[in-house]
Amino acid sequence: MNLKEALEKAQQDKVAIGHFNISDLAGLKGIANAARELKVPVIIGLSEGERAFVGLNEAAALVKSIREGYSQEIFINADHTHSLESAIAAAKAGFDSIVYDRSDLPFEENIKDTANAVIELKKINPSIIIEGEIGNIGTGSEIHEKAPENIGLSTPEEAARFVKETGVDVLAPAVGNMHGLLASMVSGEVKKRLHLDVIESIKSATGLYLTLHGASGTNDEDMQKAIQAGITIIHINTEIRIAWRKGLDAALLAHPDELAPSKIFPGVVQSVQDVVKARLQLFNRM
Repeated sequence: MNLKEALEKAQQDKVAIGHFNISDLAGLKGIANAARELKVPVIIGLSEGERAFVGLNEAAALVKSIREGYSQEIFINADHTHSLESAIAAAKAGFDSIVYDRSDLPFEENIKDTANAVIELKKINPSIIIEGEIGNIGTGSEIHEKAPENIGLSTPEEAARFVKETGVDVLAPAVGNMHGLLASMVSGEVKKRLHLDVIESIKSATGLYLTLHGASGTNDEDMQKAIQAGITIIHINTEIRIAWRKGLDAALLAHPDELAPSKIFPGVVQSVQDVVKARLQLFNRM
């Protein structure tokens, strides 16, 4: 099953495919282990910065080795790609999908730039999935002291126009989501809330697969209802980074004299795996 087929099946089943970012092998193993245990598809994401650190071809090869070695439905996505040059490199490396994110540009320029990218990337791989993004949901999968400025909501009208004029396969709108977490959300007492009516309206206007970016810290019930309203991919990154750090801190505390990474990082893998498993169960109504 390729990614397009996995998206179609998820949409038919009214579930969502979890998308989790990595920066190292420990994160990848934790995510892959959780998805394999639950027997559900999963997408591994790497932003431009994460790709620079892990290695573009290395990341693609690692995911491919897991896919083939375990006959697992695991895919790789070039997350938040801001230039055509970077997108072309990911396509040539064998990535299954690319988030071509020019949402920082004025709307008209975003349309023009994204439409050109779709044409060029499909020349390299006609089956590659291209996602476009509209609206502002902030940047950075980290802890923010205050909410980013100018966060707003996408409209069905602009979504329909963007999809028609760009030819993207997937759309990422602004529907109350936000990258990263506010400091007040870290404890879990405060949760992000989504505009479910906006999701439903955009889905109706576009008929396209929709992605929820910046989903870390979102109210669980809202996420389940968002899936029913039309979300097919859900991105989680900040929660994974927090789990990675907590796992590492706990491992170092438990083994202060240990020098072998192979004896320290299993705790990191398990910490990430636990968070991913819980999210995948939520997304797949398990």
